[in-house]
Amino acid sequence: GWTGKQPKVLWPVPLGPGASSVVVVKDRVYTMGNKANRDVVYCLDAATGRELWQHSYDCPLDKRSFEGGPAATPTVDGDRVFTLSHKGDVFCLNVADGKVVWSKHLIRDFKGGRPQWGFAGSPLIEGELVIFDTGGDGTSTIALNKGDGSLRWKSGDEPAGYATTVPAAFGGKRALVLFKGQEALAVDAATGSRLWRFPWRTSYDVNATAPIVQGEQVFISSGYDTGSALLQNGREVWRNKNLCAMVSSPALVGDCLYGFSGNVGRKSPLACIVWATGATKWTEPDLGNGNVIAADGKLVILTEKGELLIAPASPEKFTPASRLQALKERCWVAPAISNGRVFCRSNAGTLVAVDVR
Repeated sequence: GWTGKQPKVLWPVPLGPGASSVVVVKDRVYTMGNKANRDVVYCLDAATGRELWQHSYDCPLDKRSFEGGPAATPTVDGDRVFTLSHKGDVFCLNVADGKVVWSKHLIRDFKGGRPQWGFAGSPLIEGELVIFDTGGDGTSTIALNKGDGSLRWKSGDEPAGYATTVPAAFGGKRALVLFKGQEALAVDAATGSRLWRFPWRTSYDVNATAPIVQGEQVFISSGYDTGSALLQNGREVWRNKNLCAMVSSPALVGDCLYGFSGNVGRKSPLACIVWATGATKWTEPDLGNGNVIAADGKLVILTEKGELLIAPASPEKFTPASRLQALKERCWVAPAISNGRVFCRSNAGTLVAVDVR
């Protein structure tokens, strides 16, 4: 794919507000929105946008300084899909029909501590476990049996962040890297015991971007002029302010990171920095803010204003190959790409599929 052809919008679907991105598995799209103070988990046909099933439950929209709604993205594992609401509702649903296999609540069942803007990290499947950044006292991180939702381990008392937990292997041992409200943390995946911690203070505890793990190294970044750091075994390799990624996780391609630097709603240049040193290769000031993902050596960018751009991931310069106004509403949500289609979603809840084949 990726010819010079102008991309075209295939279909729009109104989901209701939310900052939940989409996941695509076997030509099915899974995402979430909120309608009339009920969260809705959707399963759609990727080719047509037709609804295959939905599961809904009571949950306030709770605008909380943006459009509100669910903030986590569903996680699909085999014949199950796992979802989390900003209030802490956890569901394990059947992929086939959306029927509830089991459900839990991070606060009622595990004494979780909800961060100010609500739970936002997506559930992480690690072997037979599903992991949550719960933020409770003694239950800061929990691992549930993915089959029935029973508690397998709990650990720590750190306040929750907004980032999705990332799997890692340190010294050949399975680990989890969490970006908590006030620190980056690595724990043993089997037991939850702490391997290392690195204090990281951001205004309002907005540690929200997923850590990026490469070998034994971990990259973290946050906004409010805080900056980025590269860690090795929980120790600082470098730290600077060349990239301050607030809610949009950067993309790593080759030796460089590409990400939007700055606070949402403000001038936030797209920056390219070197993984090993943090040195800036270039900045592109004119896009506003947005999200960037990578595929096939290309950057796929959805700006805050709803423009979709595709550009080679080049440390030399930024030269978009194609651009399309995909949405007209504010977009803080990462796009997703599958089988030549890019799925773009606005905070207000319009989901479109764009053909880029």
